[in-house]
Amino acid sequence: MTHVPQTLVLTGVAGAGKSTVGRALAERIDAVLLDADDFHSEAARQRMADGIPLGDAERDPWITRLADELAARAGSGERVVLACSALRREHRARLVGAAADVVIVHLEVGREELARRLAGRDDHFMPAELLESQLDSLEHPAAEHHAVVDGEAPVGMVVDEILRVAGA
Repeated sequence: MTHVPQTLVLTGVAGAGKSTVGRALAERIDAVLLDADDFHSEAARQRMADGIPLGDAERDPWITRLADELAARAGSGERVVLACSALRREHRARLVGAAADVVIVHLEVGREELARRLAGRDDHFMPAELLESQLDSLEHPAAEHHAVVDGEAPVGMVVDEILRVAGA
């Protein structure tokens, strides 16, 4: 590997595999894995559990907490993988601006596969019914020149592709 970014942010809608791929990637590059779900307020978690999509009022302080955490981790020299939906351009820009060496990689997964994955999940606060609202909120990052990888491939292949497109 030539260069592994200090901070890799894996984005995508619910069910894209951010946490699963993030764990494998963090292990491969000896990084700390942060799951953005852990940074939601209890009120936001309850809202999603009740089937109510988050709006900007709930997302903005969450992104601020994440950006602050990335800045602190970068300042201490830690390598980080963040699994975060970051559905909007503004959110991704704030995360990229949090530290000097941040790369965004979007996990692209088809609607049918997302629905299948979410239907099989019973250990998450966000119900499958919110998939459509996530897809509606997604401002696709390809126009921002962020990397987009096939999130439907086997996890090891997805990690390999992330490292390839991230410059490693």
